[in-house]
Amino acid sequence: MELLANMLRPKSLNEVIGQKHLIGEDKVLTNLVKNGKIFSMILYGKPGIGKTSIANALINELHIRSKFLNATTNNKADFDIAIEEAKMYGEMILVIDEIHRMNKDKQDILLPHIESGLIILIGLTTSNPYHKINPAIRSRCQIFELKELSVEDIMEGLKRAQKYLSDLVIDDEALKYIATLSSGDFRSALNTLEVTYYATTDHKITIDDIKKINNKPVFFHDKDEDGHYQVLSAFQKSIRGSDVDAALHYLARLIVAGDLDSIYRRMSVIAYEDIGLANPGIGPKVMAAIEAAELVGLPEARIPLAEVVTEMALSPKSNSTILAIDAAISDINRGISGEIPKHIIEGSPDYVYPHNFKNDYVKQEYMPEKLKDRKYYMKKDNKYEANLNRLYEEMRGEK
Repeated sequence: MELLANMLRPKSLNEVIGQKHLIGEDKVLTNLVKNGKIFSMILYGKPGIGKTSIANALINELHIRSKFLNATTNNKADFDIAIEEAKMYGEMILVIDEIHRMNKDKQDILLPHIESGLIILIGLTTSNPYHKINPAIRSRCQIFELKELSVEDIMEGLKRAQKYLSDLVIDDEALKYIATLSSGDFRSALNTLEVTYYATTDHKITIDDIKKINNKPVFFHDKDEDGHYQVLSAFQKSIRGSDVDAALHYLARLIVAGDLDSIYRRMSVIAYEDIGLANPGIGPKVMAAIEAAELVGLPEARIPLAEVVTEMALSPKSNSTILAIDAAISDINRGISGEIPKHIIEGSPDYVYPHNFKNDYVKQEYMPEKLKDRKYYMKKDNKYEANLNRLYEEMRGEK
């Protein structure tokens, strides 16, 4: 028996759920299909939000021969065969799932053929390609981030699925419960609907029936359907506010939902936005905790994440660097910049080399004339920044 998720696999882009920033009137993927042209690309985003569906829809609409491979389960010989097939037909769309796991041997095989256009690559990944994919592959691809599906998106898809389940009776409240329970994963929502349908004798599905199949707590649902972002916001504000218990509570909610990517991104931002120079060692610690969490996976991932979140909440805080860079960007956006001083332009004979002087410092002007004496960085009252400022003043001979 064919699974519901396979029955609903889109045959064209207009059947794809969500992703309105890429699909629709005058949107990039729709226009590519309209113009009969496709380029190598990487589609990335959370599981169950349409990466494979979009790849299938593009192939169906463009009528180009294609092949699906997995970066980990398919070996080097499988990739060699795909290239030979592409040579036979002149070109081929090669869809590679889990592309962030593709090893160097396979990359080396593919690179020249992607470069020549023989292979049109569609890479699929749940990981951020800017962090996890080899730059040589990445530079040859357009990168498209797929957005998390809303409750409304998933409900729309579930309603489409109803026609494949004869005599199904389910109201909008129960559909909404399934959609919310899925945390943005449409495939998960379809599986829950299908299993619940076959687990009932009369095919009349209620919320109580759904709970018997999936009793995962629904944390992200609220009247505005933006509870997911509210939890992330509360997580950051609890760390910023140095409330370690609240920070661990919201971390737990995110962990139970299995939303590790959102945890990683938000922790990385907090380390530099809210803790900053008050404890500059926290950034590398956060990255180390993320790497450990990725290595061991859930449920053990909770341990390094909880440890670093605890330290982040207890750490001194400073937002001096974000204030400084935002002030500098504001000046640029307002057209306040000016010419670079001539003596620090590359090759200028008038440049004075600081390392030839005591404390590796010599007084000379670095700012454009228009911004002379402009101060962006204003230190906060914490030990690390106070020590930096003391060393800075000593270097300049001001103490």
